Amino acid sequence: MENIEILGFVAATLTTAAYLPQVYKTWKLKSTKDISFSMYAVMLTGVFLWLIYGIFLDSLPIIAANIVTAFLLSFVIVLKFKYKNN
Repeated sequence: MENIEILGFVAATLTTAAYLPQVYKTWKLKSTKDISFSMYAVMLTGVFLWLIYGIFLDSLPIIAANIVTAFLLSFVIVLKFKYKNN
């Protein structure tokens, strides 16, 4: 594996992991009143576009990071609807 690929995996891990505290807090508190649906919807759209880009480049760090990030963002969006009154 090339050094640039390792750099890509480190960057992907850090940017993807940045969503974990929000996912955990939302799930634990069962409250989404302070979460912007539009921000998460726009971010999820961008992540899907990055995923397509990564597939075309055949870049495993981009593909892996965006699959995991899309899952985390989708999970928060689902919780946003589930806990819409909280």
